[in-house]
Amino acid sequence: MIFPENFVWGAATASYQIEGAVKEDGRGQSIWDTFSHTPGNVAGGDTGDVACDHYHRFKDDVALMRELRLAAYRFSVAWPRVQPDGAGAINPRGLAFYDRLVDELLAAGIAPYVTLYHWDLPQALEDRGGWTDRDTAYRFADYAQAVHARLGDRVTHWATLNEPWVAAFLGYGNGVHAPGRTNPADAMRAAHHLLLGHGLAARRLREAGAESIMLVVNSAPVLTPAQVNDPSAVPGEADAAAARRIDALLTRQFLDPALYGRYPAEVLAAAERNGGTGHIQDGDLEIINAPIDLVGINYYNPCVVESGPGLPADAAWPGSEDVRFAPADAPTTAMGWPIVPDGLSRLLVRLSKDYPQVGLMITENGAAFDDVLDDGRVHDAERVSYLDGHLREVHRAIESGADLRGYLVWSLLDNFEWAEGYRRRFGIVHVDYASLSRVPKDSALWFRDVIAANGL
Repeated sequence: MIFPENFVWGAATASYQIEGAVKEDGRGQSIWDTFSHTPGNVAGGDTGDVACDHYHRFKDDVALMRELRLAAYRFSVAWPRVQPDGAGAINPRGLAFYDRLVDELLAAGIAPYVTLYHWDLPQALEDRGGWTDRDTAYRFADYAQAVHARLGDRVTHWATLNEPWVAAFLGYGNGVHAPGRTNPADAMRAAHHLLLGHGLAARRLREAGAESIMLVVNSAPVLTPAQVNDPSAVPGEADAAAARRIDALLTRQFLDPALYGRYPAEVLAAAERNGGTGHIQDGDLEIINAPIDLVGINYYNPCVVESGPGLPADAAWPGSEDVRFAPADAPTTAMGWPIVPDGLSRLLVRLSKDYPQVGLMITENGAAFDDVLDDGRVHDAERVSYLDGHLREVHRAIESGADLRGYLVWSLLDNFEWAEGYRRRFGIVHVDYASLSRVPKDSALWFRDVIAANGL
């Protein structure tokens, strides 16, 4: 099972989850600093203050990537390191860290894939309204331009946003992520302003000479319970309508504006019921529809729904009235997420058909399991099985015509897993949070061999 000749293999991380050093070299406060230090928000009271201490240990981490034969490393830049207040003066010491990281990666033969926003909004901007404030989109474009001005001579691959659905609807809708707001109208506004920021930043990047620009979404196939294990199952009309509506809110809300310059009718209807559409101004969709080269896909599990007459909208899903979110008949990870590998091939084939103007890349795929370090090794057979099953579906999707350019495993390191704190381990490399020592798990060694063979 061999992959295309130029298929890109790599791993991904995010700044707040691994860097630590939250008060060093002029870094400002982010919404995740505030959120994680607020009692009750994060399991175990954990914070990203130290995390994996990647800020000080990045050279060792890059050496580890090289040993694992990674061709690409996707990381995010912490906006508060670059602009502590989210606007105005650039902090040269903050940018210097990413200078050093990029140089270290290139010296190791690893291509840097830079994500400009992976959720760590400067707290100063949140104090002025955060993503519910239209001005934040313009501040994001300024920040993107500043980062490109420093790194663009060496970095080819740029992603604007990571998972705007999560940033908007878990951050402003149900409040389980920073900044912890619980207002559906705020969530709808935030989603639009995130997209506006994407479009503005994409245009700035292109004007500055960026070669490859990407938007990263947490897309998933929206299935009825019967379709989880039987792709040929034909749902009833009510269940099919529920699935279409959730698909519009999860995937088409972001890709239709970015790639076609329009919102799905279901999204506009949800906005009308939650604060109205006054925040969508003339010309916004033209800006959002800035040309991009790739869509990054973060896939973990399908979304399973069925008709639920009379049910109110879920707090994270404005517009989901009369929909029931159902369990899947499948084994689960330590996060409780169902393991449905062929959901990935279904998704990739569908996206290539619906959005043929862009290529696709798996920018995150992985699983948390209850790993145990035993005599210096982590025998994570469940993760190996998970990754093997999903890579087989990736190959199947390519054979079925999906324009897929690469696969980045989530994650390189065990890390701060947002509201779950440190109790969930997604890494292919084990991190001891007391000593901060790294140990490649069996999955890392397996992945190294997959990369060497360019296949399974």
